[in-house]
Amino acid sequence: MPHCCTPTGYDELFGEKQARRDARRYRRKGLDRAAQWIVDTVRDQGVEGATVLEPGGGVGAIELELLKAGAARSVVVELSPGYDGEARELAREAGLEDRLERRLGDFAADGVETADVVVMHRVVCCYPDYERLLGAAAAHARRVLVFTHPPGHVISRALVAAMNVYLRVRGWQFRAFAHPPGELTATVRSHGFEPVAFRRGGIWHGAAFARKAPVR
Repeated sequence: MPHCCTPTGYDELFGEKQARRDARRYRRKGLDRAAQWIVDTVRDQGVEGATVLEPGGGVGAIELELLKAGAARSVVVELSPGYDGEARELAREAGLEDRLERRLGDFAADGVETADVVVMHRVVCCYPDYERLLGAAAAHARRVLVFTHPPGHVISRALVAAMNVYLRVRGWQFRAFAHPPGELTATVRSHGFEPVAFRRGGIWHGAAFARKAPVR
């Protein structure tokens, strides 16, 4: 699955400036509601002693909270090196730097091991080929897969379209996507998972899945 998880123009929007904003917000307010839903849902599915993988984890705020909740080890795989400085400082402040690993590149590439839990917050909307992205995520998740995505309603699609017009005018290559939620769910189910929870409110909806039979 080469380069399935490398959206065009990613570095144009997600770099050191955005990392500083994200770290500052996390220090002041903690996780946003959708990210907290991810943490709570993973906790409900059993986080104690689990390994966690987060593609597109940014400054690693979700991973820090999962480690605090009992996860044994966490790996964040980011496409942009701009997040690393802030992420490492946050991990140091939390005293969790020895349990949190960061890698740069495509999480679906060889060398990124599977984990008990895979989480993705505000990631599915960055990729045109959601089937390949979710397929890669499912292949890396031994027990649980949780992700957030834009709602599938008309307003959400209009907002994403307006954002893409703005990006095009600015001359940036990056584009966002509001994929049909039903198709996202169907894709994950086709890889041997069943839904266990959904988040319907807010600007970020969410879906959580558990594997029918654990991968050994």
